[in-house]
Amino acid sequence: MKIYNTLTRKKEEFNPITPGEVKIYACGPTVYNYIHIGNARPLCVFDVLRRYLEYKDYKVLFMQNFTDIDDKIIDKATRLNVDYTEVAEKYIAEYYVDAKGLNLKQPTYSPKPTQNMDNIIKIVSSLEQNGYAYEINGDVYFRVKKYNDYGNLSHINMEDLEKGSRVDINQQKEDPLDFTLWKSAKPGEPYWDSPWGKGRPGWHIECSAMINGIFGDTIDIHCGGKDLIFPHHENEIAQSVCYTGKPLANYWMHNGYINVDNEKMSKSLGNFFIVREVAEKFEYPAIRFMMLQVHYRSPINYSYDIMEQSTLSLSRIMNCKTNIGFAIDNIPIKDCSITYEDNKRLDQYKSDFINAMDDDLNTADAISAIFELITDINRNIVNVPYISKGYIDLASKIFYELTDVLGILKEEKEEIQEEIKQLVELRQKARQEKNFKRADEIRDKIYSKGFILEDTISGVKISKKPK
Repeated sequence: MKIYNTLTRKKEEFNPITPGEVKIYACGPTVYNYIHIGNARPLCVFDVLRRYLEYKDYKVLFMQNFTDIDDKIIDKATRLNVDYTEVAEKYIAEYYVDAKGLNLKQPTYSPKPTQNMDNIIKIVSSLEQNGYAYEINGDVYFRVKKYNDYGNLSHINMEDLEKGSRVDINQQKEDPLDFTLWKSAKPGEPYWDSPWGKGRPGWHIECSAMINGIFGDTIDIHCGGKDLIFPHHENEIAQSVCYTGKPLANYWMHNGYINVDNEKMSKSLGNFFIVREVAEKFEYPAIRFMMLQVHYRSPINYSYDIMEQSTLSLSRIMNCKTNIGFAIDNIPIKDCSITYEDNKRLDQYKSDFINAMDDDLNTADAISAIFELITDINRNIVNVPYISKGYIDLASKIFYELTDVLGILKEEKEEIQEEIKQLVELRQKARQEKNFKRADEIRDKIYSKGFILEDTISGVKISKKPK
């Protein structure tokens, strides 16, 4: 498998530190509000990365944090006149609702900065003692120019940075480029006791401390949105390398931006959408599918039309699942082994899928391979007098394997209600009596209740109507 490494700007063969095991850190949400569709993209993309590595028989240790202490959390708690922990815990709980809807696997570890304060203070103290950090009036800053490789991840020229185009000027810092490791507490803010007085950590040091405390010095893959490359991930590397003397991660993966109707998503433009609102219109699986139908490093455009297209594409996959179940339950099975031609064809779809995923997680081409498989399956099991056991066994196995890697199959636990079954029987009776007007009326009634009927030579197939 090859991965595009942001650090080297090229695709590299993936070789984990420990054979058969992969350590991944994915930057998680700051929990002061519901997650938006921009947050959802890295969540879905790197969930698929984990699933695919597990599919390839790696033991994956996946860490995704919650930032539970932050200016935005504190500001919201102040406005609501509640403790900051109440805000954080509320939106962690809300995150899990969306995570379940998006079919995200539970991380192996879900650390929070507030649970890792001792390690944060330990690292900052070490950086200060070794001359990489300094304290002024209770604030601790990292000396950027003391780390010679600063800018290697973002490929930003130090001279360009020094012009101040992307740096907030703080008069008390030694250098405008220096970033905050520890903040002195303002009146009324939550704080922790430290060698520099009462305060709390800066954002960047939190991730370094959580990675170091759980995984150690170096991990295999660090991932997140493209917007985190600078300054967040650049600063993570600087402070971690200066603390341990070792690389923080061997591979850096970053997903592209999400635009809304071809414009950058922004609250000020009024084109800011939270996942919960989108799911109410289109359902969570369609959101996940939209995130995966484009290569993860490419920008993606969110629009109503694209969500409708994603819903239709997903319904085609779900219809194949229904077809497989209907065929197994209703069509006579001819007990014969699979033909050489069928086996070769099905194996090719699987190979195409794997080749796409091995090429820097190319989910767009992987989905194309799944649709080729679906076309083949439907051709061989829909409206046929019998199905081959060898064919249906292998085809369904590959179908469920590949869709599970992408996590795009909706779980439909709801059984077809008895009322619908009775209506189907009444319609069949009306058709036998040649009362086609009555049969059409019953069919329309069934449709209004959210189900679609399809008459086949093996009986009536009932499936749920797409949302």
